[in-house]
This record gives sequence, structure tokens and C-alpha cells, in this order.
Amino acid sequence: MKPCVLIAAVLIAALPARAQPQAWAWDDGTVPYVQTPMEIVERMLRMAEVKKGDYVIDLGSGDGRIPITAARLYGVRGVGIDIDPERIREAQDNARKNGVGSLVQFRQEDLFKADFREATVVTLYLLPDLNLKLRPRLLADLKPGTRIVSHQFDMGDWKPVKKLESNGRTVYFWVVPERKQPRPA
Repeated sequence: MKPCVLIAAVLIAALPARAQPQAWAWDDGTVPYVQTPMEIVERMLRMAEVKKGDYVIDLGSGDGRIPITAARLYGVRGVGIDIDPERIREAQDNARKNGVGSLVQFRQEDLFKADFREATVVTLYLLPDLNLKLRPRLLADLKPGTRIVSHQFDMGDWKPVKKLESNGRTVYFWVVPERKQPRPA
């Protein structure tokens, strides 16, 4: 068994029973597809204070439930990015079934190459090492004030503004800070 498969299997086994994956979609060899429970989706969106005019981008969007729920509850536009074409098809079907196909779209892309600069809210449910790998891009590419919400995993030493624990799950919230201005010479 490959080391990354073994690590992912151990992490999944540690999740509560209701968080077990419904399907495996090995995005980059390390990330299984595990659905975020709807209760947590709604808490993530409330924590991010999603409002009219926001643009929600979900990195590793799976079945599309986060951008779909944001569109349904708040009337906002959203994008889901996932590398698995099966998940993209499922998300597109779910958007149509929920009547929000005009507000959300799903793109099959590599998270580390995707353009998410226009987001006002970014959501994710990735493993800790991927959060850490994405963190420099999030801080460099997103506008100051952009809200970031992560289900279950933090961003290392970047302390969250808020942290919510509920039923064995954790939701973290950050705001992209103002960029430090270089000192005059």
C-alpha cells in the first residue's frame, strides 16, 4: 500500500462514522472524497457571514453542496473546483435539481493551478498538508477581507479568527489580512 493511501485511510478511519466517504476520488493521490454534512455546510456559510454580492468558491467541491447551498440560501454566485470529472458531473446535476444552475458553476481543475482571485468567500475541506500548501496562494492571491472557512483542518500557525466545535467536527474561519506595505528606503 502506498504511504499516502495508508495515511488517508488512517485519517478517514479516525473520522466519525457519519463522515465516512461515500466514494473515493483520489484527487492528487492523497485526498479522498468525504462529504461535508449539511449541518456543517450551513454553519460554515453562517460563520463566513455570506451575504448578497458574495462570490463563494469551494476548493475540492465534491458534490457541490457548499456553492449550491450558498446560492439557494443567500442568492449568491459560486464556483466549485474539483479534479474528479465524476464529482463535477454530480455537482452540475445537483445544481440543476436545486434550481441554482444559473448561479453556480463547477470546474474540473487542479486546486493549485485554479484561479480563485475573485472569491469573497473560500471554503475547503482538505487534509492539513494541502491547507498548508494552499495557504501562501490564498494569502497572495485573495483580496484583503476575503473570508476563508475550513471544515475540520486548520492552517498551521495561521491562527483562525473563529473556531467552532460541534459533534466532533471543527470549523475554522480566517480573514485575509491587509498586505504589509514595504517600508520606504
